[in-house]
Amino acid sequence: MKTISKLNTAILAACAAMLAQPVFAADQSDDTFINPEWANSAWYVGGSLGQSRATIDEQRIVRSLTANGATMTSFTKDERDRGFKLFLGKQLNQYFAVEGGYFDLGKFGFAATTSGNGSFNGRAGFRGVDLDLVGQLPLSQRLSVLGRIGMEYARTTTTFGGNRLAGVTNPSASQRKANAKFGVGLEYKLSEALALRGEVERYRVNDAVGNRGDVDLLSVGLVYKLGRPAARPFVPAPQPEVVTEAPAPVAAPAPPPPPPPQPVSEKVSFAAEALFDFDKSVVKPEGKAALDEMMGKLQGMDTEVMIAVGHTDSVGSDAYNEKLSLRRADAVKAYLVSKGLDPARLYTEGKGESQPIAPNTSAEGRAKNRRVTIEVVGTRSVTR
Repeated sequence: MKTISKLNTAILAACAAMLAQPVFAADQSDDTFINPEWANSAWYVGGSLGQSRATIDEQRIVRSLTANGATMTSFTKDERDRGFKLFLGKQLNQYFAVEGGYFDLGKFGFAATTSGNGSFNGRAGFRGVDLDLVGQLPLSQRLSVLGRIGMEYARTTTTFGGNRLAGVTNPSASQRKANAKFGVGLEYKLSEALALRGEVERYRVNDAVGNRGDVDLLSVGLVYKLGRPAARPFVPAPQPEVVTEAPAPVAAPAPPPPPPPQPVSEKVSFAAEALFDFDKSVVKPEGKAALDEMMGKLQGMDTEVMIAVGHTDSVGSDAYNEKLSLRRADAVKAYLVSKGLDPARLYTEGKGESQPIAPNTSAEGRAKNRRVTIEVVGTRSVTR
């Protein structure tokens, strides 16, 4: 029996369907992950389950059976089975990982009958271990294209039965051999720790009776990264103090006229993690409390203009970061308007990654750059 490479059109259709799916659902908002350094160096485990396929060389078997004048009456074959793999990997960086594991490609067989009540059947199974170099090309913050190349060490067990075994030297053969393998696929990050993976892999195998071919495995599985660090506690940015001048001593018995309102400009900065949950642009309860506290400190000010400006770190494209920063600034505006502010006097801007206040080369610096600043311009009456 000989396995021959033959990709099913269903495999190509499945990969095309995954590529056609939207990267994000309509009610989700893009966001950068919080711990990219950990995610790009973590150990991970995973498992995949799917369909395997080999092609049985029917013509070769028929020629062998009819060589002595027998007439073939029927031939059936089983070229598909379920396969699975379990693996352990180490992320080397954002683009490469090393992965090793155990695989079972299932069993494939045939059954033939000839004139004179002749019968001949065979079955072969493949399982073993592999070691691959996995490459990852990000298409977005969550979706990546995968490519792998490596070596597999498989044990093949082949058995034959029936009353037409004249040409078979060993009806129960077994062989262990190393061969190459490769594959392509897609990975979608459900979170920083958990990802969904779909792949098509080709295993080069030997069938233990002198033939060599390929077995293809189309699988879907999950990948889980180990040792995710705990989220850093949020430390709110210091709030500016509102200072009023002490009244000047009265020189004349008559009280002086009240001074004109003094122009005031006040600016507050909030860390993005304080206002929003991960992967969201809806202000969370803790963020609403921080905005309420800011509004309380503005009591007594005649607000003329309020500007909410969103900022991001440098992870992701410029266009993506600019849209993210504007969505978050708009979310802050919506909440402040719900508290009674005039929307005509409240403006929003998204600066993206263009105005960092700290280097983006460290996790601490990027955390400082992910922020929303609110600048208030107005007048406050000051008694002298």
